[in-house]
Amino acid sequence: MTYGYVYVAQVAMGANPAQTIKAIAEAEAYPGPSLIIGYAPCEMHSIKGGMTNCQKEMKKAVECGYWNLFRYDPAAEQSFTLDSKEPKDGYREFLMNEARYSRLTREFPERAEGLFSKSEENAKARYEHLLKLKEMYSK
Repeated sequence: MTYGYVYVAQVAMGANPAQTIKAIAEAEAYPGPSLIIGYAPCEMHSIKGGMTNCQKEMKKAVECGYWNLFRYDPAAEQSFTLDSKEPKDGYREFLMNEARYSRLTREFPERAEGLFSKSEENAKARYEHLLKLKEMYSK
């Protein structure tokens, strides 16, 4: 997005299928380079309940602010669109739903607490940055 001529979108199909399809269509129609970054949990995330809950996990990731949805189309009149709503509570619950994170609380509880706090702060800062981009590109 910094270059100003690259289409960039961040998607999570399980959170918002319509936004994902819209981003793919926009990227395909864009006459220059396009980049779509998708959140896609895998087996290594060790989601509680298994991969059958993958779509639900994507939705939780977006709702709590772990992952944000947006589209940047340099050719559009409104070039930046923030598709995520303001994050709800539940960031820690989201993390604890994946064994890769919950394992840390058992093996390194003090370290895990510090890392999780920092991660949540970073997620809030990312959303605030996206709000600033939305404001900046709407002018």
